[in-house]
Amino acid sequence: AGGGGPCLSFAGSNFLRQRLVLATLSGRALKIRRIRAKDEDPGLRDFEASFIRLIDKVTNGSRIEINQTGTSLYYQPGLLYGGSLEHDCSPSRSIGYYLESLLCLAPFMKHPLKIVLRGVTNDQVDPSVDVLKATALPLLKRFGIDGESLEIKINRRGMPPKGGGEIVFACPVRKVLQPIQFTDPGKIKRIRGTAYSVRVSPQMANRMVESARSILNKFLPDIYIYTDHMKGVSSGKSPGFGMCLIAETINGTILSAELASNPQGQGAAVLPEELGQNCAKLLLEEIYRVSSQYVLSLAHTSCSVSQTLLFFFFSLRIEFLRHLRSFFQIMFKIETKTPEEEHMGGEKVLMTCVGIGFSNLSKTIR
Repeated sequence: AGGGGPCLSFAGSNFLRQRLVLATLSGRALKIRRIRAKDEDPGLRDFEASFIRLIDKVTNGSRIEINQTGTSLYYQPGLLYGGSLEHDCSPSRSIGYYLESLLCLAPFMKHPLKIVLRGVTNDQVDPSVDVLKATALPLLKRFGIDGESLEIKINRRGMPPKGGGEIVFACPVRKVLQPIQFTDPGKIKRIRGTAYSVRVSPQMANRMVESARSILNKFLPDIYIYTDHMKGVSSGKSPGFGMCLIAETINGTILSAELASNPQGQGAAVLPEELGQNCAKLLLEEIYRVSSQYVLSLAHTSCSVSQTLLFFFFSLRIEFLRHLRSFFQIMFKIETKTPEEEHMGGEKVLMTCVGIGFSNLSKTIR
C-alpha cells in the first residue's frame, strides 16, 4: 500500500523498527548503512534480525539483502499479506518490541492477521504484552478497528533471561481508518492493573497489590488489581514477578505504568512491596504528564485531519515526525500549550496534521 518512490537512505542502527514499518506502509525501498560499523561486535543484533524475519513473514514478495558483516541492509517491501503465522522472538528483547510494530501494520494486511509470538512477555526494557493489550487495543478501536477478532491473548508468561512465554495477536483488516480528535484527556475515573508472578510464591502478587493500593487509595476509590499466578508450563522458563497499572479517564484516554523484577542472576533482588509502590508512583507521574504513544502518531498518517495533545515530546518522537515527512511527505502543525492554558499537568503541544488518506491497497474490495 502506498506510492513507492526513490529508495531512501539512512545510516546507523537507531530507529530501525520505525524505518522498516514506514517503508512497508509507504511501499518505498530502504537502504540502511553503517549499522554499528565501529562497534567491536558490528552489524545487526539477533533481536533486529528476528524483527526483519517477522516483517518478511507478514509481507509477500519483500526483498531483503544484508551484507556479510550485517552492517548494511537493503529492504524492498512487498505487499502486507497477513494470515495465520507463528514467530519465535529473540529472548534478548520482549515480545512487546515486535508487537508494537505489528499493531501499526496489522489493519492494512490483505488477510486478517492471527499470529502466535513466543519469547519474553514481560521485561524491564520494552512495553509488556499486558500494557499493549490495555492501551493499544482501545486506541485501535477509536480508529474503527473493532470486532471479535481484535485480541491479544496471553497463553504463557515468560520472564527474562530464558523467556518461554506465548501470546496470540489477532486483528481484522480495514480499508480506511476513521480520523480522530484527541485533545481533552479528561479526569481519571478508574485504575485497573495486573500483578503477575511466575515460578515464585503466589504471595508475591498479593504483596505487590497491597503496597500499590496503599498509595493509590488516597486518590481514587475505584481501583481493582488482578493477581495472575501462572503455574507449570504456563509459567515459562525463568522466575520473576511484576506489575502493570492502567488509569482510564472519563474520555477514554488510557495511561499506563509498569515494572518488572530483575532477571534471574542479574542485579539486586527487589522486594514486591517496593516494586508495587514504585509502580503506583510511576502511574501518578504518567497521569501528571498525560503522555501518549507512538502508535497514535502513525495513525495520523492514514486519516484526514487529526488533532492530538501530546506531552512535550522527546527525541524519539521528533525523529519519528521526520521519518513521516521522509516516507509520506506529511507535515505536522505544532503549537505549544502552557500548563495555565490547559489547567493541568506539564507543558504540552497540540499537533495537527492532514493525513494522506492512506488506504489499504492489499485488501480486495468485496
